[in-house]
Amino acid sequence: MLNASQLSLQREPMQSLNSLSSLTADYDAVFCDVWGVIHNGRHVFADAAAALSQWRAAGKIVVLLTNVPKPRGPIPAQLDRLGFPREAYDYIVTSGDAIRAELSARAPGPMHKIGPPYDKSLWEGLGLELASIEDARFIGISGLNDDRETPEDYADLLRQARARDLELLCANPDIVVRVGNDLIWCAGAIARDYAALGGRVVMAGKPHKPIYDLAFHELETLTSKPIDKSRILCIGDGVGTDVLGANAAGLDCLFIASGMHGEALKTNGALDPAKADSALASEGARASYVMAALA
Repeated sequence: MLNASQLSLQREPMQSLNSLSSLTADYDAVFCDVWGVIHNGRHVFADAAAALSQWRAAGKIVVLLTNVPKPRGPIPAQLDRLGFPREAYDYIVTSGDAIRAELSARAPGPMHKIGPPYDKSLWEGLGLELASIEDARFIGISGLNDDRETPEDYADLLRQARARDLELLCANPDIVVRVGNDLIWCAGAIARDYAALGGRVVMAGKPHKPIYDLAFHELETLTSKPIDKSRILCIGDGVGTDVLGANAAGLDCLFIASGMHGEALKTNGALDPAKADSALASEGARASYVMAALA
């Protein structure tokens, strides 16, 4: 994982915003997080959808930048089912897309796979052979096998993997995700625990460089010309992923203080700037702007 202290950030007070539209003159494109910013896995946040639609109507670009452990192919249809409008975004870049190059480079493996059946598109077409932990040459993880599991359920397996010095390729660096009112463990929690054992971990999603390189490439394809980094704004609720990733990529950031934080950064139901600032400071992160929720 990135070490926030190595970023040598000069932290300045965040500017509280009421609407994304107030930044229309300052930026040409946004890299916007998905889960926790535009939906919670069960329903779309209508104000966020409207804000991004208005942004595009003003001639600006929206790239959805998500740590979902799948290629982008099935994601538009999933957003359709949730009711998120296609006019609210131009393109989607996923952690799954970013990690597939690393997985392909290690084919045929064999690989010990961890992850639920619904992430099968991540592995398709890569020529990977599956194996037990005893016979694998590396581990690939998209998520926990079951949402009811916890990282502790993988402790023995990780110790076996560490004893064999296996690499762990993690398709989703997120530690947890909020689904409705529930927090569900993600693949990043297993990667975190493996790294704590001294295991070798490879990640390509936020906050790591490969996903931003892919986003810059797709943005240039959309515009047919490079966009100066000073004209790109990142939007996200994850301090360790969205905000630190933006910092490392040299991009301004709008911190969404709800999402995975729920009500923790509010006082009497309203955004508490001091709490939001403290949440960033605890990880050495910096954001230029803050909102309770994207609007």
